[in-house]
Amino acid sequence: MDLETIFQTRNPIIGVVHLLPLPTSPRWGGNLKAVIERAEREAAALASGGVDGIIVENFFDAPFAKNTVDPAVVSAMSLIVDRLQNLVTLPIGVNVLRNDARSALAIASCVQAPFIRVNVLTGAMATDQGVIEGCAYDLLRYRRELGSEVKILADVLVKHARPLGATNLTTAVQDTIERGLADGIILSGWSTGNPPSCEDLELASTAANQTPVFIGSGANWENITSLFGAANGVIVSSSLKRHGKRDEPIDPIRVSQFVEAARQGLSSQVPSAQVSSMKLPSQS
Repeated sequence: MDLETIFQTRNPIIGVVHLLPLPTSPRWGGNLKAVIERAEREAAALASGGVDGIIVENFFDAPFAKNTVDPAVVSAMSLIVDRLQNLVTLPIGVNVLRNDARSALAIASCVQAPFIRVNVLTGAMATDQGVIEGCAYDLLRYRRELGSEVKILADVLVKHARPLGATNLTTAVQDTIERGLADGIILSGWSTGNPPSCEDLELASTAANQTPVFIGSGANWENITSLFGAANGVIVSSSLKRHGKRDEPIDPIRVSQFVEAARQGLSSQVPSAQVSSMKLPSQS
């Protein structure tokens, strides 16, 4: 996966647009226009703050469907992502929670979004939705069937979940890449807003070899320098919101502060940048 081709940088900062409740979700407000307008404001704030990409997810649809969302959610997300693509020039990805990777791939393929996030690509995880099993077998065949080039960023030991049985992080990363055919991997803390440890990121980066590693949660302007030392990119949301609270809207000032801290951190980590530069050109 060539990050520079997609994001115009070897170390992308991806901001998250958390959609307000969508049709059929318990908290759906009955007004899709309001959902779209909020998403447009969030995307504009992220773009003005300097992020390199955006990912859109149905975050406020909790409690989530385990594997398959309602068609109304797919329709709404397709419409919203298309609208955002006409608003900002950044690459936009899709994550359909909790683990509807097939719908995410369908949306991305139809609107020509370059990447998706998949919470459980391989293995089995005990979650608040029950046991979620990996979907790599079906998803990769569906991508081939669609003739799609959408890249798959896959969580390893995803947050808000526990693996069934003993799991070694190195093995989990290698299986996700070698057996699940992930184009990039994501490492998070145990829950939204909690970061992975630097030690785990270093282990994941070593195991991933030439595959990009993303920080998936808990990054803020105070810890991003240390976290970026062992990762290629970051997906960030909570710390960019007003007062750092996940239910609040994106604050463009906080976005700018985070981006500045991340860039300064990268500039001070020349060896990391060199390692990233050596890794990525070999990816397709």
